[in-house]
Amino acid sequence: MFKIFSYFFKRQRKRLKKKFNRVVSVGDYISDRWDKARFLGFGKGTSVYDSSIILGDVSVGMNTWIGPFTILDGSGGLEIGDNCSISAGVQIYSHDSVKWATSGGISDYEHAKTKIGDNCYIGPNVIIAKGVILGSGCIVGANSFVNKSFDSNSKIAGNPAKLIPNK
Repeated sequence: MFKIFSYFFKRQRKRLKKKFNRVVSVGDYISDRWDKARFLGFGKGTSVYDSSIILGDVSVGMNTWIGPFTILDGSGGLEIGDNCSISAGVQIYSHDSVKWATSGGISDYEHAKTKIGDNCYIGPNVIIAKGVILGSGCIVGANSFVNKSFDSNSKIAGNPAKLIPNK
């Protein structure tokens, strides 16, 4: 069995390297990103990498790309619009356990719906906290921590994320 898998894996790796000049994690050689998105009920044309973790009530619109090693936490509800790019390593939350942890487990987790509008770009390794709403057309710079909401067409970056004024 191992020889069959090894043969298949090496063949797929060689094919992707030749076609796209790319080498990915093992799961992405045997998992179809568009099939995973369809299975999750995401919109037409959306893809999600095998290494992505999807929890709870997550809805994603059409033609959205969800990169590798992402976490989409829908335990409090998460909506992502059409034509978004969710870069590698992004974590989007709709809950936190701060009060639970600091109370010694007495308090409950807190949940709040998180929403990303249409046509948004979320840069690599961004963390978006529970309850944040980003309007359509937002751009979030790499490595940002977004802990408050921003209007449509905002350009934001930083830790915590702040509005970048147009020049």
